[in-house]
Amino acid sequence: MKNIVIIDDEVEIASMIEKFLSKSGNYHVKSFHNPLVALEHIQDDVDVVLLDIMMPQMGGLEVLQKLKQKYPQIHIIMMTAYSTLDKVLDSHRYGAVHYLMKPFKSLGEISAKIEEITR
Repeated sequence: MKNIVIIDDEVEIASMIEKFLSKSGNYHVKSFHNPLVALEHIQDDVDVVLLDIMMPQMGGLEVLQKLKQKYPQIHIIMMTAYSTLDKVLDSHRYGAVHYLMKPFKSLGEISAKIEEITR
């Protein structure tokens, strides 16, 4: 079973993703709405982090850098509704493995990407 963490200040989106992934039975999922709290609770047993870029408490790119510094083995997928080429390039430079645009085409695209990167 893969351990997935969702960090998104939009409660509805995080809950929707968490329910969808949990329902499959393939994932143990935990979501956080505050990146500062998430950083305190994430441990090295996490396989994938789904990370929003725009959050009021701390930006996703900063969270990405902190996570990759402490846990370089964790796969991080960035999520955002506000994409610029600079943010895409920065997220890859800082260690993100993929970038998903909100609204998602389907929730299935999230689980497909998780499976692809954790093979």
